[in-house]
Amino acid sequence: MIALNETASRAGIGDGVLNIRKPAEWTSHDVVAKLRNLLKVGRIGHGGTLDPAATGVLPILIGRATRIAEYLLDWDKEYLAVMRLGETTDTQDATGVVLTRSQVDQVTRADLDGTIARFRGRIRQLPPMYSAVKVGGAPLYRAARAGKTVARELRDVMVHELEVLGLDGRDVSMRVRCSKGTYIRTLCADIGAVLGVGAHLLALERTRVGPLKLTEASTLEDAKDLQGLAGRLITMDQALTHLPALVVEQDAADRATRGVPVPFHSIRWPQSPEAQAEPERSLVRLKDPAERLLGVGRIQPEEMAGRWIAIEKILIDVNEEGAR
Repeated sequence: MIALNETASRAGIGDGVLNIRKPAEWTSHDVVAKLRNLLKVGRIGHGGTLDPAATGVLPILIGRATRIAEYLLDWDKEYLAVMRLGETTDTQDATGVVLTRSQVDQVTRADLDGTIARFRGRIRQLPPMYSAVKVGGAPLYRAARAGKTVARELRDVMVHELEVLGLDGRDVSMRVRCSKGTYIRTLCADIGAVLGVGAHLLALERTRVGPLKLTEASTLEDAKDLQGLAGRLITMDQALTHLPALVVEQDAADRATRGVPVPFHSIRWPQSPEAQAEPERSLVRLKDPAERLLGVGRIQPEEMAGRWIAIEKILIDVNEEGAR
């Protein structure tokens, strides 16, 4: 059995991902700090920042799971958002200073639906000044707070689904399913600009991040029950199920935990032909014959000596007693 890190063991929480419901007016860092204190863990982080005013799913990475954050970035996200038409703000949301006000009586439901349709699929967004995006090594929000505007590059994002759920005066309720890096407040501002009346994000709740659903999220109050929370922990193996799993022969598995590449002849491939047809340089989960997660590897291009898998991340601590 894989041994847990010492601090996690004392708290009764292993290495993995927690689905936490972030309350309003808390920063993502506030939630991490609160849980670090409650769980008594040294290694803890979050995957996917939520603005302080927003609520909803915040993935919390515990122990060795902090090593897999980069592999969870491709998880798509779902939101419930309220867009207020007729007002623009300097932050593109309700926390900012109102810059312009416009009448919205001329905007019909047909106008709204037609404009919304233009923002489905692959779109380009300009990162907002009030954001953690770094330009020249510094986050944009620092320049924004100093009253400066920094040149930014447009970014491609994917809006998989965007639908209007309701219209109450100037407030539009929407459901959005999108890729990583999508700013919902920028989406609202851009929709308002096309409509010609301006808009900003009034309220936001993240209802899903990858497999983590809001209906299954734990609150910070729930986190006080360590035994109950431990039962809701998503293991690193479960969190990485979007990566194909390959079983490695024991000798090669032992070497892999020391960073030695795994040759193809040491792999037990999945039975399905589709699973075997791995693309060049694809990421995979590597497991030992006992099905324990060893780490993440990347399939390398075929060379004269044959194909092999480079070790990108070791997720088992062989120096701890019980790791084998």
